[in-house]
Amino acid sequence: MRNALYIFLVMLFAGWAMVACQWSLDHGQGGRSVTDIKVHRYDKLLDEYISGNSFSALQKMSTDYPQETKFLIEDVLAIGSVSDDNINLRLREYFSDTILKTLRRDARHKFRDMSRIERDFTRAFRRLKRELPHMTVPRVYAQLSALNQSVVVGDSILGFSLDKYMGADYPLYNQFYYSYQCRSMSPEFIVPDCLRFFLLSEYPFPWEWHRTLLDQILHRGKIHWVVAQALGTPTLEDELGYTAEEGEWCRERRERIWTHLVESGQLHSTDPMLARAYLQPAECTYPLGVDSPGKVGVWLGLQIIDEYMARNKNMTIADLLRETDYRSILKNLQLPY
Repeated sequence: MRNALYIFLVMLFAGWAMVACQWSLDHGQGGRSVTDIKVHRYDKLLDEYISGNSFSALQKMSTDYPQETKFLIEDVLAIGSVSDDNINLRLREYFSDTILKTLRRDARHKFRDMSRIERDFTRAFRRLKRELPHMTVPRVYAQLSALNQSVVVGDSILGFSLDKYMGADYPLYNQFYYSYQCRSMSPEFIVPDCLRFFLLSEYPFPWEWHRTLLDQILHRGKIHWVVAQALGTPTLEDELGYTAEEGEWCRERRERIWTHLVESGQLHSTDPMLARAYLQPAECTYPLGVDSPGKVGVWLGLQIIDEYMARNKNMTIADLLRETDYRSILKNLQLPY
C-alpha cells in the first residue's frame, strides 16, 4: 500500500512544477473600471500632529479619517477610546518615545514616494475586480503603528503600517524580531500582505469545530494562489518569499511530506498548535525537521490549488474563493487522504 501511494504521488506531484497559471492577466476590459489607487497618507497627518501639535492635522484625522483614527487608537495601539477626554494628548505622548521618534523619521524618509506601491495596488485590484465584479475596492491608506499590526482591514478601508516594512536589514528590527520575521518586513511585501488580509476578510475561514489541518492548508493555499495571480508572481515559491534553496527543499520532499501527513493522521487533526506549526511563519516547519523552511503547509496548499485550477478550466476565481468543501478538491484530484 505504501509503495502504491508513493508511486501515485510521484506521478501527481511531478506535474505540479509544470502547471502554468491559468488566470489570464490581460483578458477583457472589466478591470479598468477600477480607477488608479492612491494611497492616502494618513501617516503624514499623524506625524504632523505628533511633531508639531498641529490642530489642523488633528482635525483632518477626526473628520476625514474617523475610522482609521478609531482603529489606530482603540485596536492597533490600544491606548483608550477616541471619545476619551485626553486621548489626543495620550496619542502624542505615546509616539514621543525616543525609539518611535527615530522610527517615524526613518519611515518618513523611506516612503517619500508611493508611486510603485500605488501601481501594484491598482494592477492587482483591477485583476481582482475583473474576476469578482461585486467586490468593493477599499480605500487604501498608510499609517504608523509603533511596530504593532502590519495590516488592518475595516469597512471599505485597508491600511498598512510603514514602520513594519522598513527593510529586512533595518537596524531597529534586530532588537524586536527574529531574522525569519525580518525577511518579510520590506516594502515589496506591502501589497501582497494587504491583498491576503483583504481576501481573508472577504472570504474568512469557516471555523467549525470539525475543521482540520487539511481545511486550513487548502484555505490558506487558495488565498495565496489568488494573490499570486493578481500580482503576476513569477513562481508559487515567490508568493511565500522562499529562497531558491527553500523551494528546492520542498519540491524534493513533496511526496514524503504528503505521505507523512496522511499516514501520521496529522492531515485530519484539529489541533490548533499543529496547524500553527505548518502554517505560521517560523524558522522551520517543526514537524518536518529543523532543516525545513517555515510555512510548508501553505506551500503544499498552493501546489494543490494550482493543480486543481489547472485541471478545472471552468472553475472561476469566485467559485474557488467560495469553495469550502476542501475534501471535494482532493477527491477531484484523486489525491489519497
